[in-house]
Amino acid sequence: MFDWKKPTVEMLGRWQPWHEGHTSLFKKALLETGQVCIQVRKVPKDTDASGGRTVAQDDNPFDFDTVKKNIIEGLEKEGFVYDNDYIIMEVPNIVDISYGRGVGYTFTEHELGEAIHKISATKIREQLRKDGKL
Repeated sequence: MFDWKKPTVEMLGRWQPWHEGHTSLFKKALLETGQVCIQVRKVPKDTDASGGRTVAQDDNPFDFDTVKKNIIEGLEKEGFVYDNDYIIMEVPNIVDISYGRGVGYTFTEHELGEAIHKISATKIREQLRKDGKL
C-alpha cells in the first residue's frame, strides 16, 4: 500500500505516450525512496502546454484516462504495482517549479544512457499517426 507519509519521488510530465524511457526513469526514481508519485500535467489537446517557457508542447493527443492506463500497463509489464509502488495523479499544467532555500527536497537528473535518451515521444506519436493508430 502506498504510504502518503513516506518520502516519495515525484515524476512530473505529460507522458504523451508513456514509453520505455519513462519506465527507465521510473526505475531509477523508485530506487531513491521505494515509491513514486507520477504526476500527469493537465494539458490542452492541441495548444502549446509550455506556457511559452520552453520548446512548444502542442501535441497532446492522449487524455488523462488514456495516459493513466498506458502508465499502469507499461509498469505492470515490469512487475510494478499501482497504489503500492506508485500512484498517478492529474495536476494542473505546471510550467515552473519554484523553490527557496532549504526546502527539504532535491532535483535529480538521472543518466539513462544514450539509447534511452534517444527515445522520443514525438517520434512515437508520428509513427502512431503513420500507422493509423492515432
